[in-house]
Amino acid sequence: MIIKWQPWKTILLGGSMMLVSVILPLLMVLQILRSTFFLNFLAYSLSVAGLLIGFIGIVTMVRIGRAKEKFKDQFK
Repeated sequence: MIIKWQPWKTILLGGSMMLVSVILPLLMVLQILRSTFFLNFLAYSLSVAGLLIGFIGIVTMVRIGRAKEKFKDQFK
């Protein structure tokens, strides 16, 4: 089953993942959280996955906008 999200939702998900990936190392530097291999790997993984998901959302939004422009021009 394929879940079709609107592009702004994927951009929001990617942005929030990247925000968490910035906050986790900050909390580790401030020694609020103990720096462990798992938390470091989680922060890195969230950063990469958030960037990828946000990029997919932006590309989807651009493709939808171009398709709308293409069909709008065809019916003039």
